[in-house]
Amino acid sequence: MSDLATARMLMERLVNFPSVSRDSNLALIDWVENWLVENGIEAVRVPDPTLPKASLYAHVGPSVAGGVVLSGHTDVVPVDGQVWTSDPWVVSERDGRFYGRGTCDMKGFDALALAALVLARKRGVKRPLQVALSHDEELGCIGCIPLIEAMTGLPRASAVVVGEPSMMQAVTGHKGGLAFWVRMRGHEVHSSIMHTGVNAILEATKLLGWVNEMNARGQAAVPSALAGRFNPPWTTVHCGQIKGGTAHNITAGNCEFGVDFRIVPGEDPEAWRAAFMAQVAQVEAEMKAVHPDTGIEVTERFTLPPLSPETDGAAEALVRRLTGDNGRHVVSYGTEAGQFQVRGWSTVVCGPGDIAQAHQADEYLTTAQFQAGWAFMEQLIEGLCR
Repeated sequence: MSDLATARMLMERLVNFPSVSRDSNLALIDWVENWLVENGIEAVRVPDPTLPKASLYAHVGPSVAGGVVLSGHTDVVPVDGQVWTSDPWVVSERDGRFYGRGTCDMKGFDALALAALVLARKRGVKRPLQVALSHDEELGCIGCIPLIEAMTGLPRASAVVVGEPSMMQAVTGHKGGLAFWVRMRGHEVHSSIMHTGVNAILEATKLLGWVNEMNARGQAAVPSALAGRFNPPWTTVHCGQIKGGTAHNITAGNCEFGVDFRIVPGEDPEAWRAAFMAQVAQVEAEMKAVHPDTGIEVTERFTLPPLSPETDGAAEALVRRLTGDNGRHVVSYGTEAGQFQVRGWSTVVCGPGDIAQAHQADEYLTTAQFQAGWAFMEQLIEGLCR
């Protein structure tokens, strides 16, 4: 079996595991760990302390600094409610595309990275190649945090390549993230005397009005040079889920919704957190002035550091050398690259596929992008052998 065929086999096998973020990924991790052992590579598992999930990492080559980390995640988004023309958990090749959940985001890259690890061992690299596979990336890039911390015991790599779909371009910046779940506790009365109650839904609209105001301000402001490279060039605030109330003729006793921020590099997430919580405190005070048993509970779901363009970054230089890409690319979605960078690694995003295909029904990765990904791996290993 050729090295490229091995990578394809790995992608097919990884897609077979329905490792949706809400479920366990242990079956996939077990299989990968066993496959690496069969190929003479020891993997280190990093269990989640509270969930039936795990991440893993592996190292090939001498115990010296200056290697490269290939970083991917094993979880995928659900297929619920989507209409697929083929089984989402089986890779289907047609019209020059590999269809299947995760082919693009990002089991295609995971497969290439694992195949590269085996090839690096065969070739006898002089600088190490390390692979890091995380869980719960789709829930806010939280599963990689203990994984990165566990990898601090390895010889320090000079570059981390996070293989999110970027059409094999060097992405050097992305927005950060901050997400909350808000629970409003109102006071129910008959709607005919609503002034004596506290309508949690109507009180929620005060916070959502602030959300709209922040977006309007951001859109009207003149962006900084760095922010101007993003689309849109401002920090966005978003609510995508809301639920609440008991009946139309009762003031709502409850309302829950999410609020998330996509923060441009250079802006302080702490400042955004403080601004939001100040609005929460103001609305809660108004609610309690009507009835003392009301309140607002805010749960922080995750904080994701941005990826900021580096000055003379080793990771960027590596990817540009291997791909020939000299463009300036930033994206508005978040990745685990920010988690690596904030912990001291030089980091870049580069992987096969188009982010437009991620999370979609009939998600696909083109065969050309998969082959380009493997060409990248071969050149990377050649460089590590020198």
